[in-house]
Amino acid sequence: MSEESQTKYPEVEIPEGLLKEIETVSKEKRLNKEERSKLEEIVRKMYLGRMFEPGGVIGIIGAQSISEPATQMTMRTYHFAGTAGIKVTYGLPRLIEIFDAKREPETPMMTIYLKREFNTANEATRLAEEIVEKKVLNLIKRISLNLNENSIEIELLDKRKIEPITKAIKGNFKELNVKNAGEKIVAIPKTETDIRTLQKIKEKILNLQASGNAGISNAIVMKEGEGWVICTIGSNLEKILLEKEVDEKRTYSNNIHETARVLGIEAARNVIINEAIKTMQEQALDIDVRYILLVGDIMTFSGEVNSIGRYGVAGSKTSILARAAFEETIKHLVRASIRNEADNLQGIFENVMIGQVVPSGTGMFDLVAKFEEEK
Repeated sequence: MSEESQTKYPEVEIPEGLLKEIETVSKEKRLNKEERSKLEEIVRKMYLGRMFEPGGVIGIIGAQSISEPATQMTMRTYHFAGTAGIKVTYGLPRLIEIFDAKREPETPMMTIYLKREFNTANEATRLAEEIVEKKVLNLIKRISLNLNENSIEIELLDKRKIEPITKAIKGNFKELNVKNAGEKIVAIPKTETDIRTLQKIKEKILNLQASGNAGISNAIVMKEGEGWVICTIGSNLEKILLEKEVDEKRTYSNNIHETARVLGIEAARNVIINEAIKTMQEQALDIDVRYILLVGDIMTFSGEVNSIGRYGVAGSKTSILARAAFEETIKHLVRASIRNEADNLQGIFENVMIGQVVPSGTGMFDLVAKFEEEK
């Protein structure tokens, strides 16, 4: 018998959820009493190995466990999405985007899943074409200024688009009289305008959204397993979830703030975790998922998405010295002196700075002794 097999692990109460899973697996695999006992011992061993000791500096260990592998990441990595040759940012820049909770990622993307009844190549292709934002610029054959009539004349590639584009121009430009003249759309200002003003109106018309969803610049249909998914460059989660063909339970955007606004803070937390794990795995970096979970919790526990940097988690610490040690040292010290703030030295950084024992591990406990009185 090996020494390991003779080792008895301390009696630790396994969570009820794990006990139910052990019971389920035992029934599925038809394990006898001895085999079930052995399985429970293995689970207990793994559970113990994933616990931490009281007073452990989990935050610092988590930060080091993520940051050290991140130093091995390439500074600029691009993944080419599909066959369209669209560059998607990965590597260290993407990791910085996630933990800095950037308002708009460099490459916003969505993965759109379809409901079962619409999950065909034809339906996916049709929807992909419909959701891509198309501006008037993409649909016209020719646009010109008629200086004699003081008007703008638009000739379209597809005559069927005349009515919707006319309606769009009317809705966005109240100062124009818009009408159809044969195969052209003619827009005439209601008041006298000079050439420069007419040119500005023309530019605005060209950039007017004619169809699709704002922000989605491209869409690629890809096969995934037995079904089809649509990957987009650009994101408009709110509008996409309203499409009847879209499976709203699985459709996903990599934009953290947009997800928080549309689906709530828990969904944003999941985006932070999933995107950080995916970015690490892209470069074969193995990090315990619990450290990423911890960062996700810290960034979202207040109910809003906060960055890790000076304007987020690090800048909101109660300790003056800890804030000053991170960035903007003079600002924090001067502000604290003006406000007559005090530092109670309850954290790690501030105690290291002044050479005291940190309040963690064995340092978080006070020794209490009772001595017998001398007679």
